[in-house]
Amino acid sequence: MQDLTDDMIIELRRIADALEQMTETGQMPVLSDAHQAYVWQASPDQFQAVDKVNHIPLTLLQGIDHQSDSLYKNTQRFANGYPANNALLWGARGTGKSSLVKAVHADIAASHDIILIEIHREDLDSLPRLLFLLNQHKNKRFIVFCDDLAFEGAETSYKSLKAVLEGGIEGKPEHVIFYATSNRRHLMAREMIDNERSTAINPSEAVEEKVSLSDRFGLWLGFHSIDQDTYLAMINAYADAINLATQTDERSNLHHEALAWSITRGSRSGRVAWQFITHAAGEAGIAITI
Repeated sequence: MQDLTDDMIIELRRIADALEQMTETGQMPVLSDAHQAYVWQASPDQFQAVDKVNHIPLTLLQGIDHQSDSLYKNTQRFANGYPANNALLWGARGTGKSSLVKAVHADIAASHDIILIEIHREDLDSLPRLLFLLNQHKNKRFIVFCDDLAFEGAETSYKSLKAVLEGGIEGKPEHVIFYATSNRRHLMAREMIDNERSTAINPSEAVEEKVSLSDRFGLWLGFHSIDQDTYLAMINAYADAINLATQTDERSNLHHEALAWSITRGSRSGRVAWQFITHAAGEAGIAITI
């Protein structure tokens, strides 16, 4: 049997104290059958129900076909009760990482009992308590999702995540999977890694502990900057979905304006494309209902 470390003992005591307090006050966090998504909030621990997840339909996400296919198949296997990997979606800002997670969940949740639970990066220390509570609902399947995951300076919350990804002494619950998005492939800032290497007694071990965190994700999906043709394909998909600029000359003008918009933003991405469509729809007096 694996020995308990000091960190594990401290965390187990925190869980016991928190559960005792919640039981005494009758404030044990609960999940209802009426919602498919929640936001986990710590101190005090609670599940905040999300009535409607803000997501874009999967069919409208352009330029990320490989990433979409890989994440969808992984999530489908998990929803069907088969083995699946924790996933790290990394890459440039605005390239569709979090949109893909939400879109895949929405599509699969239409036919499976799978719940999306978002946890904020600053609440990662509470992950063991969250998993303990989710273990009380083994009849359901959960995607625990952390958006924009990264670690700075002397943060130690990555240890809680690492323990979860490794499974700890009990093993990761089979009905829970962890998805994260990040702008960094290894989740740590380069200066943070360099500082660990220069100040540690054993530099290689100190760096390995932090850099290896990303290796705990079985599925890595990279998202990169897009070319002009892909950017305009995004514009076309969004415009078609809301019936904007349907005539050929209107669409040509829309493309010209969309390219000018991307220049002012200094980049081409799915986020920039959606922001332009929102602007264009507002000017045209068209409501966005997708």
